[in-house]
Amino acid sequence: MKSLTLQNILINNTINLQNSEHVSISKNAQDETSLQGTVVAAYGKRYQVELIDTKQRISCVTRGKKTDLACGDLVTLKLTDKHEGVVESTLPRKTLLFRSNAFKSKMLAANVTQIIIVLATQPSFYEALLNRCLIAAEAAGIKALIVLNKCDLADNHDALQKLALYTKLGYQVLPLSAKEDISSLRPYLQNEVSILVGQSGMGKSTMINALLPNEAVRTQEVSQVLDSGKHTTTAAHLYHLDENSRLIDSPGLQEFGLHHLSTDELEHAFIEFRPLLGKCRFNNCKHLQEPDCAITEALAQNTISAERLAIYKMLRTEITHSAH
Repeated sequence: MKSLTLQNILINNTINLQNSEHVSISKNAQDETSLQGTVVAAYGKRYQVELIDTKQRISCVTRGKKTDLACGDLVTLKLTDKHEGVVESTLPRKTLLFRSNAFKSKMLAANVTQIIIVLATQPSFYEALLNRCLIAAEAAGIKALIVLNKCDLADNHDALQKLALYTKLGYQVLPLSAKEDISSLRPYLQNEVSILVGQSGMGKSTMINALLPNEAVRTQEVSQVLDSGKHTTTAAHLYHLDENSRLIDSPGLQEFGLHHLSTDELEHAFIEFRPLLGKCRFNNCKHLQEPDCAITEALAQNTISAERLAIYKMLRTEITHSAH
């Protein structure tokens, strides 16, 4: 009887051991399909994903032709090899910054809390591009910081005078020289997921080098002949500044289309228009040349600027034409 009991115990232990192995195998299989990571670089159809738990970097593709991932996206993935994987799904985004023309859209970054628009004393910056970046930020619900870089190279009086309009609107303008001293920017980066955007040659890569000296980011001399920068960044990259602060560097922009915005979204993206919306004579006022327009009246009273209204009118025409 005793031997039978012992035999039963041995059998039960074997079954339990097999069951526990089965559970362990199932758990491992499950873990393999539910790894989570952050997209830290986007190269066309291939993405580098940093695993949340181990910080290991996995080179990933997406299933089929789906390529709607952006740097900063949180994703689930399945490993296909030790350092290779397939993105299975994208977790809901808190924010998405993208630009678009009449034909296609380009995602710049996901889950960012701050857009840092990098301008420079030289090459001269496009004010229209600055406005487009600010409007995209407002429409996406992302706060904006304007950085005027290269203040050591030239008299920055004219540039700062140009930017006084944006300070008056409530935007923060920070003059600095990334090559000399980056310390004034650091407090603005704390506990934020920031993206650097701007024309090529404004010094974004120099700023990354100053903030993260261990990261090898290529910088190039600005072409004096063209008065425009050469593209040094070909893909968006996410860097960790500390445990709670991240920075995304994006390729240099020459244009920033806003065709994805509706006309309502566009007018709300002009922060100085917001108190006036709904106060025009006509409910469907376009703020172009309609009578008794609150925004046109505000222009006459100098409470909004002619430059910003001109940009609004240009963008409204651009968006309306692309919709037809």
